[in-house]
Amino acid sequence: MKRTIREAGVTHLRTVDPVMHAWIERAGPCLLQRRQDRFGALVRAILAQQISAHVANVIRKRIIALCAPDGISPAALLRIGEQGLRSAGCSRQKIAYLLDLSDKVQSGALPLHHLGRFSDEAIIERMIAVKGIGVWTAQMFLIFSLGRPNVFPYDDLAVRTALQKIYRMKKLPDKKRMKKIADRWQPYASVGSWYCWRWHYIEGAYKPKP
Repeated sequence: MKRTIREAGVTHLRTVDPVMHAWIERAGPCLLQRRQDRFGALVRAILAQQISAHVANVIRKRIIALCAPDGISPAALLRIGEQGLRSAGCSRQKIAYLLDLSDKVQSGALPLHHLGRFSDEAIIERMIAVKGIGVWTAQMFLIFSLGRPNVFPYDDLAVRTALQKIYRMKKLPDKKRMKKIADRWQPYASVGSWYCWRWHYIEGAYKPKP
C-alpha cells in the first residue's frame, strides 16, 4: 500500500474516531504494505487453511524446492502436478484448489496482473470462482496485494475481537455495530482493519511474552 494512503488513512481515523485515535497512539505507525507476488500470496492463503502457520510454511518450502529453479508459479505447480503436491504434504482438497488456481491464472480466467483495473466487488466475484478462495481470502488479497484502501472484512473474527476490546464492548459486535464503526472510517477502512489486527500483536494472543 502506498505510503500516502497509509498516512491519509491514519490522519482520517484520528480525525473521525476518538477511540481509534487513542488506539493509534498506543499501536504506533501503520506498517501496512503491499505484497508484490500476487500468485504467491494466494498460494500461501490456500495452504494456510485449517492448519497451523508452521505446518503451512513447511509445506510451502517443500513446494518451492519442487518448483526450483523457477519458484512457485502457475506453470510450475501444473508441472509438478498432483503427485508433486501430494509429496509436499498437501491434502487432496488443497491439491485441487492449487491446481484450479494455477489453471485459471495460466489461462487468463483470473488475470492477476490486470485485476487492478476492476472494482473491489468485481475482483471478489472473479476470485471466488476459484476453488478454495472465498470472500475473506479475496478481501485479504484486495488489502495486502492490491493495496485497496477501503476494505472491511466483517466476518473476520480477529477484527471482531479487536473491536470488542478497543471499544470496550461487553460482547462481540454484530455486523450492524461493526458497520457503524467502519462507515466512519471510510474511505480508509483497510487502515482501520489493519489496526484491529495489530491489537492481537500488542495486547492479544500474539503479544510477545515478557
